Amino acid sequence: MKIIIKKQLPLLGVGILLAVVATYLVKSDMKVVRETIFEEILPEEGLVIQGFQYNQENPDKGITWALDAGEMRSSGDNKLISFYQFRLTLKAKDRPSFDLKGEQGSYSRDSGEITLQGNLEGISGDGYRLVTDQVLINEKSGQIRTESPVKISGPSFSVEGLGMSIDLERETLKILADVSSTLKTEHFSP
Repeated sequence: MKIIIKKQLPLLGVGILLAVVATYLVKSDMKVVRETIFEEILPEEGLVIQGFQYNQENPDKGITWALDAGEMRSSGDNKLISFYQFRLTLKAKDRPSFDLKGEQGSYSRDSGEITLQGNLEGISGDGYRLVTDQVLINEKSGQIRTESPVKISGPSFSVEGLGMSIDLERETLKILADVSSTLKTEHFSP
């Protein structure tokens, strides 16, 4: 059984915000890392930074985001960036804030894919919550996907199942299998 939820789903906003963050990570080229002197000292081995913090503001789009990680590593060629014990905070002028934490993440410059994993929990400022163990974001195709169990809850509903697919262009979210949902009737009065 598949559930397709279209238009005006706050979680779709979460997906869009994740993709925006992915795009900014790529476009910013992680300048904080690239401009450090340690890159010149250890080019083959990469770079390791403990207590990594990266902030980005885009006044044109009204978005501010911050990535805090216990540790950040880059490969010697800077094609792979990994971060551990991370917290991503996103604030947008016209959308609720979003906070995502997890155990590790990685970004591949070649494939344009961001993998986030390990007890992922996302909470939006308007009371929606996403819990899963792994998410793959493909910034080129605008797809967000996981094969892991997923639970999405909010003030008026709860949905859980196995696997999730978000298409940012079509603005669709699918729970792929074993779907169970609950609607809270006090939010749907005649």
